[in-house]
Amino acid sequence: MRRLEISVLGAGIVGLWQAYTLAFRGHAVHLIERAAGLATGAASQCAGAMLAPFCERQTATPIVQELGLRALGIWRATLPAVVSNGTLVVAHGRDKSELIRFAQRTEQYRRVDAAELAALEPDLGGRFSVGLFYPQEAHIEPGKAFEFLLVTIRRLGAKITFGRDHADSDADYVIDCRGMGANRDLAALRGVRGERIIVQTPDVRLSRPVRLLHPRFPLYVVPWEMGTYVIGATDIESEDNGPATLRSALDLLVMACSLHAAFGDARVISLDAGVRPAFPDNVPKVVVRGRQIFVNGLYRHGFLLAPVLGELVADHLAGERGTSPLVIEE
Repeated sequence: MRRLEISVLGAGIVGLWQAYTLAFRGHAVHLIERAAGLATGAASQCAGAMLAPFCERQTATPIVQELGLRALGIWRATLPAVVSNGTLVVAHGRDKSELIRFAQRTEQYRRVDAAELAALEPDLGGRFSVGLFYPQEAHIEPGKAFEFLLVTIRRLGAKITFGRDHADSDADYVIDCRGMGANRDLAALRGVRGERIIVQTPDVRLSRPVRLLHPRFPLYVVPWEMGTYVIGATDIESEDNGPATLRSALDLLVMACSLHAAFGDARVISLDAGVRPAFPDNVPKVVVRGRQIFVNGLYRHGFLLAPVLGELVADHLAGERGTSPLVIEE
């Protein structure tokens, strides 16, 4: 296959995986980011970075689980920092019906009683009588993923430019991964706002993502190193990219304290908000328009699906058209 000159626009998690995959396959890649730094302003900077294809099936279509499992294998084979401790899903007694519904819509879980739940997460012992454990799932700290991919992309010989918003004029192909920055080119794209809080406490010890179900305010808590936790949940149909709201912050903090009271004394490191790009069906697309290829609409599945979208684009450029419903030639 001929070595192609390829410009990749956008250095969020999608653009990073596109640049990595294409450079790994021997192409001359130029990764271009209009912001001054890595992932600055990208939707993926506010991600929980849960690699959870089975849990996401609760609201997503089957193809998200199918491709998510494939992408999870790529993550594990590529990044040593992936933490494969599974996912734990719990609910308070009054919300057990939510746990039943979650189980009905997902698979590959093990129902755990209070004793096994306490063995998995001792700090939650005695707080919940039953839960769902998804042992095949994983998570990663976004910063570690960004840094690893950026360093590896450079080692593969790719060029990286920050503070620029246009592709090379002589590129054979332009891979557009700008998220909401491409909304003028992709009419069906819409924004879905997400908010999260990062806290730090020595008084809570969790080893895997925990999802706390609630009919109005479902919550996820993802552990990072040194007692740092990401607390998130919000999913708002809005393209407002402003700061997080007080209402959302209160909802997240109240639910976090209901998971473990010690979160009430945690230090707040940051309170962030971002707008995730999504198509009407919440399934990402690879839209091919001649030499311009848009990779967009990852909704809340950016970290989960980015590796497999990199493979889809690389295969397309290699002439391996396949039959993926995600690839649309216009």
